[in-house]
Amino acid sequence: MNRRRFLAAASCAALWPTLRRATAAPLPFQPLRRGVGVFTSRGGTIGYLATNDALVVVDTQYPDTAEACWSGLRERTTRPLDLLVNTYHHGDHTGGNGVLQPHARQHVAHRNVPALQRQAAAQRGTDTEPTVPTLGYEETWEQDLGDETIRLRHYGPAHTGGDSVVHFVQADVVHMGDLVFNRMPPFVDGPGGASVRGWIDTLEQVHAAFSDETIFIFGHAGEGHAITGPRADLLAIRDFLDGLLAFAQAALDAGQTEDELARTQRLPDFPTYYRDSWPEAIPIALRVAYRELRGDP
Repeated sequence: MNRRRFLAAASCAALWPTLRRATAAPLPFQPLRRGVGVFTSRGGTIGYLATNDALVVVDTQYPDTAEACWSGLRERTTRPLDLLVNTYHHGDHTGGNGVLQPHARQHVAHRNVPALQRQAAAQRGTDTEPTVPTLGYEETWEQDLGDETIRLRHYGPAHTGGDSVVHFVQADVVHMGDLVFNRMPPFVDGPGGASVRGWIDTLEQVHAAFSDETIFIFGHAGEGHAITGPRADLLAIRDFLDGLLAFAQAALDAGQTEDELARTQRLPDFPTYYRDSWPEAIPIALRVAYRELRGDP
């Protein structure tokens, strides 16, 4: 198995069980502001807008949790599903698409997401065709729904090559997808188009674009940390990614090979960004950082 195939296989195999455990929560529906809230169960955090004038869902987790989310939303509004959004392509954010897309008037994501979904399914050896968004965009996308505006922006390669930042404008709530793993090791998806430098730049741009009043929704959070928070939390993962690049650069300067570097399971300056249940996280991230610094395609 060559290194690229190893990275893809290792990342997909390691990611899903860990994140399912990491995001479980006792109260699945949590209102935030002006009808916007979050639903947590297994997988990436679902955001929603549920009012008499609009119903929006951001990300879909898995089929069973998508069903549970839909049932709960039916108790909150009788609106049809005006808009379904995927923040990016991983299965813990899109696995419930088949449940919710039939209810949706529109299903949107960055234009790279369908191909990345299909690529990930092929890497997992899955024959089933994934349910992909039917509407794509390049840099920005916006729609008014009732008294709320939904605005999507793609800042470039970061966590993957197809991440969207989703802003509920009037509520001033921003869904970051997996651009923020709050105080837990992030998955850096090299085969999915990730860029560590791009991720850092995205976080800094988003931090500058919003205020201390903005509520941010995160894809995942470590034990004892919340899946919502202020913009300062964006700089916490930015600092980790800076440290990741610096650690990989020091290894490169010292003449270490990628395989030697990937024996590292913890970054000494970032003890929070380690999980016993997922020791592969840091080695995967370091491989991507090393290849990016070396300029490998």
